[in-house]
Amino acid sequence: MPPRSLPASVAAGSPVTAEVGVQMLREGGCAADAAVAMSLASCVAETVFTGLGGGGYAIYYDAATRATTCLDFFVTVPGLGGRGSLEPIEISIDFGGQLVQYAVGAATVAVPGVPAGLAALHERWGTKPWSDLVAPAISHATAGVSFTVVHSKVLKTVAAALLINEGRQIYGFEESVLPGGGLLHHPGLDTALKVLAGEGPDAFYTGRIAEAIVAAIGDEGDLSMADLAAYRVYETAPRTAVVGSHEISARGDDLDDLLGTASALALSDDPAEQAVCLVAALRAPAKSGDTTSLAVVDEWGNACALTTSLGLSSGVWLPNLGIHLNSMMGEGELVRGTETPGQRMGSMMSPLVAVDDDGLALVGGAAGGSRIRSALLQVLLHVLRSGMTAQEAIEAPRLNPVPGRVHVEDGFDERVLSRLAETDEVVQWSALNSYFGGVAAISRGGPGADPRRGGEARWLDGPFS
Repeated sequence: MPPRSLPASVAAGSPVTAEVGVQMLREGGCAADAAVAMSLASCVAETVFTGLGGGGYAIYYDAATRATTCLDFFVTVPGLGGRGSLEPIEISIDFGGQLVQYAVGAATVAVPGVPAGLAALHERWGTKPWSDLVAPAISHATAGVSFTVVHSKVLKTVAAALLINEGRQIYGFEESVLPGGGLLHHPGLDTALKVLAGEGPDAFYTGRIAEAIVAAIGDEGDLSMADLAAYRVYETAPRTAVVGSHEISARGDDLDDLLGTASALALSDDPAEQAVCLVAALRAPAKSGDTTSLAVVDEWGNACALTTSLGLSSGVWLPNLGIHLNSMMGEGELVRGTETPGQRMGSMMSPLVAVDDDGLALVGGAAGGSRIRSALLQVLLHVLRSGMTAQEAIEAPRLNPVPGRVHVEDGFDERVLSRLAETDEVVQWSALNSYFGGVAAISRGGPGADPRRGGEARWLDGPFS
């Protein structure tokens, strides 16, 4: 029996990103083509969640060979040209009443990987010309995009990191962050994208964009031309875990050990017991990261999930190029005190695929720092164990455990809440919230995108096309 295919469709963190993906599929592009074009569009439309100055990971499923491959294009630690940065700017962000410390500024900028990573994804599996994949992002960067209400709400949480330097003009003044429905426009970003289209990623690592990055950081950070020139994308074989009758493939070296958690997770058909088992497996500190994820399946059954991030964002902009640099060296979840110049930083990001005897069953990824693992595992259980569609699973209420407490969204059965309350304080949220992560996934029942992050799912041909 031939393997079953997922429907040709896309799932993303914004309507703009999703529409670019569908258009690329309609023009005959494969999953890699659509994923690259979508990611570049997200650098325009999903500001701060991602950008050309960030890093990420991708996982690609080749339908013809049923082979899965991971691409690592996350950020690397700067300092190959010498160390001597000034102290970063310390800020506090309030996440639901919990103050979390972050650092921003030039001293927090790590070597970006997005331009190199997307080019590697295109070179490895893409079929359309590179310039065609960059063109939609250039168009949106030139005209600006409508800012969604949900995106605006999320960004107000991190206003302390946004309203720095050029960010004050782009995002607003004081606490008045760009409102939903407003026009989001990064002056000069279209120019940077045109350079990327014409010169490829080399411009960001040895050419004029690289020079602009180093000049913007100056003596306040450690990133040098030597750091940029040394950057490489890594292609790796995925690691696997078994959940019920499904094999889950992901990069396997994420900081929260998603696959290890999945392997150790006890499964139960009783919702209350399953919730208790999930909490036991997920214990982790609660912090946040600004990240976005997308998933795409083409008409030939190839699939790609891709997750990228700027961290909280550094407040360092490239003049006249509209590029906001990352703040990964200021992310408390990632910095472990063992960072070595030229080496990859760790990350919680973990795009994945799930297969069974019938073939590919799900492809997806998540945003949300230490809630990535929690969000992905809950969606996996809903789809693979309960038979929900990806959209139903993503919209289902989630929980997230922290020491002594379990945060839960509205909608859990009272018996589940009672079982959780036997060992922990249960903190109930009144509605779905971006705190619980943002998932983009595609299952046999179709694509799903997270309303918590203003996401959108689109079919190439189907109920929502």
